[in-house]
Amino acid sequence: MTVEHPRRGLVLVVEDEPSIADLVRLYLSRDGFGVHVEHDGTAGLAAARRLRPVACVLDIALPGLAGTEICRRLRETGDWMPVIFLTARDDEVDRIVGLELGADDYVTKPFSPRELVARVRAVLRRTTGPPDSAQPVVLGRVTLDTGRRSVTVDGCPVQLTSTEFDLLAHLMTRPGRVFTREELLAGVWGYAAHAGTRTVDVHVAQVRAKLGPVSVIRTHRGVGYAADG
Repeated sequence: MTVEHPRRGLVLVVEDEPSIADLVRLYLSRDGFGVHVEHDGTAGLAAARRLRPVACVLDIALPGLAGTEICRRLRETGDWMPVIFLTARDDEVDRIVGLELGADDYVTKPFSPRELVARVRAVLRRTTGPPDSAQPVVLGRVTLDTGRRSVTVDGCPVQLTSTEFDLLAHLMTRPGRVFTREELLAGVWGYAAHAGTRTVDVHVAQVRAKLGPVSVIRTHRGVGYAADG
């Protein structure tokens, strides 16, 4: 069932536990989102491709098709809609695998529905925020345009998730400054370090892999990360 609230756009929720799906739908709807719910992975993937939602909330353990597989298939076809994973296990490996597939964030069950809504809003703010009139930032062979939310290496476009883009932008627009992982969690993700700083390391690794050998992100051992040319 889809609840129509065009003010904030449509969010796809793929969750096989009806009570959790209903709770997530209730809180997202209250916040002004349209919500479409599917209860298995195969139907979820079809809905993502058919409905083109503004964001997708995916349970990892789904019948038919795992949430991680849905995310992988979307990314393979160039669909970079924001994806937030729901996971029942506080398992770092599961979370890292999800992020490496191109997810933007994750929430571990049991979770606060208000927190999940806040995470969805935060990801969408980063994706659809007002255009920035600042000039593109150039470090070495990497150009970052915050207005267009685009990144190129030697003029060739690089596909980043919204969170990967914002992490790179946070560093590149402050070249030379070293940020701790805790500072990056607060500045990019918008929440405190209790969520686990390993998230930062995984996203940095993904950005570096996409930028290739010209990556501008430097590790300052024992401290954190900085960008320079």
